[in-house]
Formats: sequence, structure tokens, C-alpha cells
Amino acid sequence: MRYTLWAFSIMLCCLGSPLQAAGIQLLDADPALSGAIWYPCAAEPTHVALGRLAVGADFDLKGVKDCPVTGANLPLVIYSHGRGGFFGQQHDTAEALADAGFIVAAINHPGDTVSDSSKRDSLSVWGSRPTDIVRLLDFLLDDWKDGAVIDPAKVGFVGFSLGGATGLALMGAKPDFARVASLCKETTGVCAQLHNGEAPPVPVQDARIRAAVIVDPAPAALTRENLAAVKVPFQFWRSQFGGPGVGDGSGNARVAEGLPGKPDIHIVPAGHYAFLAPCSAELAAAVPRICTDMSAGFDRAGFHREFNAAVVQYFREQLGEH
Repeated sequence: MRYTLWAFSIMLCCLGSPLQAAGIQLLDADPALSGAIWYPCAAEPTHVALGRLAVGADFDLKGVKDCPVTGANLPLVIYSHGRGGFFGQQHDTAEALADAGFIVAAINHPGDTVSDSSKRDSLSVWGSRPTDIVRLLDFLLDDWKDGAVIDPAKVGFVGFSLGGATGLALMGAKPDFARVASLCKETTGVCAQLHNGEAPPVPVQDARIRAAVIVDPAPAALTRENLAAVKVPFQFWRSQFGGPGVGDGSGNARVAEGLPGKPDIHIVPAGHYAFLAPCSAELAAAVPRICTDMSAGFDRAGFHREFNAAVVQYFREQLGEH
């Protein structure tokens, strides 16, 4: 079991790789597939404006809107955001992967986004989130206008927070709702549903996922026993100090200790939100809690350069060079 805080060697090994710009296609015709696709593109990157988010800050992506896709037989990485998040919350990682030759796709999980909380505190989200990802993967492979550039045998997954738990469910870890119920102290939402005897959903699985990066997952439903069912290789990142949705960090320390085999584990000396893309001044003023890293002197921008390089390198190793 390998632990690392700062992966300078991984970052340096990737610096010599040729990079391309990230093309971006926005998905907005179907509420069930609202998000973006990043991909290699030969044009010079600019900025793609998304407008004002529900949190009260403007947001844009770095890339070239609707640029022709460059390449063929490209690996694909799909992304699942955290509870109450949105598809672009780790856009810099998507951009880095696209620059390195990957297709990356992310959507908003309907009912569990920054602007739509209709399912956020419901058991149903544990079933709908994996289904959302399967729907996205089906669209990319079967219906996306540029889908012919994807190698369907090279599919990866990145999930943050509840998105990390979503990925583990897709890869075979059936959530332990009995454990969740035993930890429940609230009298509303999921806790109330479990204590009232409502049957939890059984998440769908998807064998098309060949490798994953799981980032500070929501740990309550994860146990040594259900994680043993996951046979797909994955890289595991956790924050040292935790935060909303993951507790004080001890939950994912427990999860890491229970991972089977010899997992690739990274511990970051910061809080949960350190994995989100570095904040603009406007976003930091509008939502300071997601721009605070719980560690004096922690350099989020510097960390993300290393994190992104490590993720790119991991998927290159697992999915092969394109």
C-alpha cells in the first residue's frame, strides 16, 4: 500500500508529453444529459462562458467551443460530481486529460446539483446517480456525433465525494445501508427513510468501466466487505482533514485501510474541498467554504498541477497510450 502527499515525481514524468488544447462541447438539449464533453483539439484554447451559477458567481471553462475533435481510438473518462455540485467543479482535471488525448464527459446529476436539490436528501439518489452515468456512457458510445473517435475498450471513471461512492457502486460495491442507518442521527431525509423501513435502491453496475480514480468518497456506505467486490483497478485519493459529507477524515482513512490488494492511495494534507478546481476571486467571495482548504499554507493551484498530472499518468498506465 503506497501513500503519498505530494507527487512531484509523477508530475515531472508527464511534463515531456506533447499536449493539445481542450475542445469543449456543451450538452444542454436534454435535462438528463446537461454538462460538457472535453476532447483533444488543435486550436489555441480560450474561454467558454457558462454564465452565473446558482451560488452567485460567473463561471467559465478553458478551451475551444465546438472545435473539431483531433485523433482516433481515444480513451474516454466519465466524471461524477459531489453532492450538490455540478459538472464543471473539477474542470481543470477534465482539461488536463483532454490536453493529454482523452475524451472526458461530465453531466449534472438531476436532482442533486447546486441548482436542483429535489433528490439530494433522498434514498433515490443512490439509484439515480449510477443510472445517470450509464445513460451518459450509452450516449457517448451510441449517439454522440463524434462517438466514432472513442475506443469503447478504454473507459475510465473519476468521481468526487458522493461521485466517488457512485463510481464504486458502478464497479460492484453494493452500498451498506444498514451501516448508514446505524450511524443516522437525523430524523429527516435518508435517515428517516431508512428508519421507516423504506427499501433502498440497488444501484446498476457497468462492466465497461476499466479503471477509476476515486476522490474522497462519501464513506458511510463503504465497508471492507462491499469494497472486496470491486475488481476494477482504481487510484484512491483522500483528504487528511475531511469536510462536509465525509466527516473529519477518519471515515476515508477507514475505507483506505480496508481496500483489497495493493491499492494506489494518496493522502492530501488539506480538507475535502481542496480537490475542487482552484477558485476565482469572485467564487471565493461568493462561496468561501468551498475555497477553504483547512490547512495553513496549502497551495491548491500547485496541488492541482500535481493531482492532474497523477490522474493523467494513472489512466495512461491503466487504459494504455492512444
